[in-house]
Amino acid sequence: MDSQSTRKDRQSEAAPPVKRVALFAGSFDPFTIGHKSIVDRALCLFDTVVIGLGVNTAKQPWMPLEHRLNAIRKVYAGQPRVITESFSGLATDFARQCGAGYLLRGVRSVADFEYERNMADANRLITAGAIETVFIPALPELAAVSSSLIRELARFGAPYQQFIP
Repeated sequence: MDSQSTRKDRQSEAAPPVKRVALFAGSFDPFTIGHKSIVDRALCLFDTVVIGLGVNTAKQPWMPLEHRLNAIRKVYAGQPRVITESFSGLATDFARQCGAGYLLRGVRSVADFEYERNMADANRLITAGAIETVFIPALPELAAVSSSLIRELARFGAPYQQFIP
């Protein structure tokens, strides 16, 4: 038996590649061009990105949940690798439910990074290392864009549409 046929036999016996699924969790109230940039760039790293809209009953949202879900689904209507769902509870529990081995986080500043790093450490501990966090830095031109900024602009009647996809 030659080495080429042996190599082919081993390849046919190999397990199928593991699908890389990341969960990008947040309230996305609203989903911004900064969030979209993170998801779009993550598609180069992951097979599937699940955008998980976390429901926090302690917070009064600016936009209803269904509106946020529909708005994000509209943005990614032509992209089957992006799935948008809502969840309540821990992001790590939802990540397990949707088969995600990664939590995707965008960071705009050093302060964001410190907070997110602490959360990543805690998530790694509570999942015994089964879920890893991946940080994607905001593009410099989008670092100032946040859901809070958009809500503030809207509250004062200032234009904000340029910051949402």
